[in-house]
Amino acid sequence: MIRNASRSTRRRAVPAARGPAGHWVATWASMPQLTEPENMPPAPFAGDGLVFAGSTLRQTLRVTVGGRRARLRFSNAFGGAPLPLTRVAVALPGGGRAGTGEIRPETSRQVTFHGRPSVVIPAGAQAVSDPLSFDLAPRSVLTVTVHLADGQRSSAVTSHPGSRTTSHLLAGDHTEDAALPGAALADHWYFLSGVEVWAGHSAAAVVVVGDSLTDGRGSTTNGNDRWPDRLADRLHARRATSGVAIVNQGAGGNRVLDDGLGPNVLARLDRDVLAQSGVRWLVLFEGINDIGTAGAAEAAQKQVAEDLIAAYGQIVRRAHARGIRVYGATLTPFGGNDAYDDPDGHRERSRQVVNEWIRTSGRFDAVVDFDRAARDPAAPRRLLPAYDVGDGLHLNPAGYRALADAVPGRLFRDEPLPRGFGFE
Repeated sequence: MIRNASRSTRRRAVPAARGPAGHWVATWASMPQLTEPENMPPAPFAGDGLVFAGSTLRQTLRVTVGGRRARLRFSNAFGGAPLPLTRVAVALPGGGRAGTGEIRPETSRQVTFHGRPSVVIPAGAQAVSDPLSFDLAPRSVLTVTVHLADGQRSSAVTSHPGSRTTSHLLAGDHTEDAALPGAALADHWYFLSGVEVWAGHSAAAVVVVGDSLTDGRGSTTNGNDRWPDRLADRLHARRATSGVAIVNQGAGGNRVLDDGLGPNVLARLDRDVLAQSGVRWLVLFEGINDIGTAGAAEAAQKQVAEDLIAAYGQIVRRAHARGIRVYGATLTPFGGNDAYDDPDGHRERSRQVVNEWIRTSGRFDAVVDFDRAARDPAAPRRLLPAYDVGDGLHLNPAGYRALADAVPGRLFRDEPLPRGFGFE
């Protein structure tokens, strides 16, 4: 055992100067998924086990809370090979618009990783950038441009297909170019999985876990009018909740119990909720795809309802162990949907059983009644026609606004946890 240190060693052991008071808070995220063949980058940016070789990828996203320091997360969770990012830059987009290929060049800043301009992300891993001084306003659009000199040598690629946001792809290194004329377009996000900001201690994030109804199917491309987007607008209009970040971890086709498009919720909870920075609340709005893909027989539907309820209990228990309040959202109607609405109504009965448990079990810290907000009072098994995108299942922008309006803002006040919180 070394009992004494030299005087010079003791001097070197003095702690470094502390940074500004605050903490990291996730302000935006996209759930990483394995890219399906139809969602791969367009030619010539994919082929023969190589993607984005010698290419620039420019993507936009809308943050929720802002800050003067930010850092990015890139995911290679489903990549079949290391992901080499040669150069990365952030900037404000031309006109502040989502989905544009133009940036304001005077705002462009290089992103580094351990002081280096490039990083190689191992297969299955992620990389978090160095903190970057960048003045990011609340609910503003950020542009992230990536150059991949060598590309990724795999046909297995990590992305978020349901971005509802246009990305721009162009051969060559155009990281700092003001515009990308002639770029190919794709309404998907690739590799980029999160943005965090350094914020005051009162700032915190609510993670929304859901399926296509949270991912925004039926919303406006580049319009940022999904229900979590609308909720952020509402909360930020009031000073008491202006520091609440909304982190959308929805994915089309996702399920609670079994893998669908992306891992099931029980499998992805640690990555998509518990590992996110500054999380204080979880809104769980998922289960329709479990009911809809289970057999329409009475026994099969009884089983899936019971399994969903048990899974919800597991999610609450795991989140509570991290000091996270969990709010359960009731499942919205799907009457008239060709795929999910069975003639004998077994799936509808499962939905009613699950919703009754969400409302009355007391397992959730609060309940958000999306079923009541979206259903047709004259035909409660169906969506209100004014909210229906046309398939009996997904909502249009008016419907998503109605969901956002149904979430009580008081649920996100900065309040201490009650005594005994998390004791199960």
